[in-house]
Amino acid sequence: MSTTTIKPTTPTTRARGAAQPKRRSDYLSIVARYLVRILLVVMSIGVLYPLFWMFSSAFKTSAEIFADPWALPNAFSFENYVTAWNQGVVAYFANSLFITVISLAATLLLGAAAAYALTKLNLPFSKTVTFLILGGLMVSPTMILVPLFQLLQAVGLYNTHAGLIIVYVAYRLPFTIFLIRAYMLTLSDEVVEAARIDGANSVQIFLRVIIPLCKPVLASAGLVYVLFAWNEFPFALVFLNDTELKTLPVGLLDFKSTLQTDWSVLFAGLAIASLPMIVAFAIGQRYFIRGLSEGMGK
Repeated sequence: MSTTTIKPTTPTTRARGAAQPKRRSDYLSIVARYLVRILLVVMSIGVLYPLFWMFSSAFKTSAEIFADPWALPNAFSFENYVTAWNQGVVAYFANSLFITVISLAATLLLGAAAAYALTKLNLPFSKTVTFLILGGLMVSPTMILVPLFQLLQAVGLYNTHAGLIIVYVAYRLPFTIFLIRAYMLTLSDEVVEAARIDGANSVQIFLRVIIPLCKPVLASAGLVYVLFAWNEFPFALVFLNDTELKTLPVGLLDFKSTLQTDWSVLFAGLAIASLPMIVAFAIGQRYFIRGLSEGMGK
């Protein structure tokens, strides 16, 4: 008869067995962390290098661009920027700035008011209205170009800044309401009730209580809207015909045909057009990320 000896499991043996999966998990987490960092570096290069190349090409001559597109400029001169500015970029810049500022104010005001009504006021059929508004998120610009063209012509707003501003506001309102509404749902109703007890009406609560509390999401919605309005192309191309009314994206298209092969001046115009958005996002990125994370998380 043979006997089998069973060795007792000591605490040290159990600890060694538990440590192996933990070390493997730590190793995998380190590898994953470095892979994510490498991916982020590659993505950053993919975003930043085209910007660097554009700004660098704006300091070259056309001959230098075609001779060696990837080389640095031989001399840093702002002559191309001055030429682009004088060739018409200043007018396109002013048009884009005017349309963006006016439509931004209208979009944020109407979007915040609608979100406040849908979340803090006891409106009948508020959920149905919310779904109808959010249906606007599924509308593509190309789907509504022809109807809007006919409508603007019928009401006398074709080829006017006012008509384009109305189109921008109407098109971006659904997303703005969606974003601000999601943020307002996180605000306590007790704040509103306390203001009512103090004698404030709905308008006063909206302006003095809700708006200050919604600064992060308003900054996020504002930056998203500014990026849209500043770079929007199809609506501005179709609804504006006169050269003196055109915005930067459409104006730079004419700018290219006017300049023909003077690519250095065109790159200078593109650099001028991109600078406001870079500065705006650099200033408001903290509120942008906070507003989106808190708003979309609801």
